[in-house]
Amino acid sequence: MKHISVLAVAALLLFVVSCRKPAGADQRAFSARGVVEELKPDGQIVVIKHEAIRDYMDAMTMPFRVKEARELAGLQAGDEVSFRLFVTADQSWIDHVTKTGRKFPIPAKPGSAAATNAMPSFKLADIPDFALTNELGQPVSLRQYQGKAVALTFFFTRCPIPEYCPRLSRNMEEASAKLKAMTNGPTNWQFFSISFDPLDRPEVLQTYGRRYQYDPAHWSFLTGNPDHIRELTRGFGVAVASDGAFYTHDFATAVFDTTGRLQTLWRFGGNTSDLLVNEILKAAIVSQTAAVIGSK
Repeated sequence: MKHISVLAVAALLLFVVSCRKPAGADQRAFSARGVVEELKPDGQIVVIKHEAIRDYMDAMTMPFRVKEARELAGLQAGDEVSFRLFVTADQSWIDHVTKTGRKFPIPAKPGSAAATNAMPSFKLADIPDFALTNELGQPVSLRQYQGKAVALTFFFTRCPIPEYCPRLSRNMEEASAKLKAMTNGPTNWQFFSISFDPLDRPEVLQTYGRRYQYDPAHWSFLTGNPDHIRELTRGFGVAVASDGAFYTHDFATAVFDTTGRLQTLWRFGGNTSDLLVNEILKAAIVSQTAAVIGSK
């Protein structure tokens, strides 16, 4: 009996091990080729104008991260390269970056407005009152949300790199969950994800929102006249350029307090869900604090 029990335990352990999800099971790898356009000062990001990546995305220009700076050693703008792209649910990186040739040097991009973290001084009411449409097909005016803490950012649903638009959406998903879980937390807040892709019609935005467990009472996905959206992105300093079927773009997340004043604006991606929660908590009590001070 003891011998049978040992065999049974061994078989069970083998079954459990065999049923575990293999390490890296959600990781996908792709071979790619392109031309280096820019090497970022941090030594770990390279901008590559790449060919279509089979079974993943069309040709476009975008930044890629390496885990080891030595992968980019000796490269310069104009170098033709081959590389491998790895993608998981929440990150991506490249390796085996190999120079395969050289094109004419790529000139520096003409001086568009320099990226800055300086705080523009304006209010929600200063934004042109464009007729926007949410994921439910309903008309929306940003001005109607004065009196709430408002956070907005710009994205497009087809963005293929997990650290970019999907990360912006996860920031809002995670921040929403944290705010709603707080005991006596604020309820006067609203998030807006504004798409600059004309293909992002309301039904597309609604499907996308459901992927991030969105609550339409606190988070809206917006589209609108392309000219109006372009004016909005320019107003917030977000450069957007069509690149084949996709877009290259900058980041900007803005938070307005309940008086409609721009409280903060950051121009970087990454995991900023805690930063977003902290800014909303501050923004949501501004008018209440001001009223208390004014009554003394």
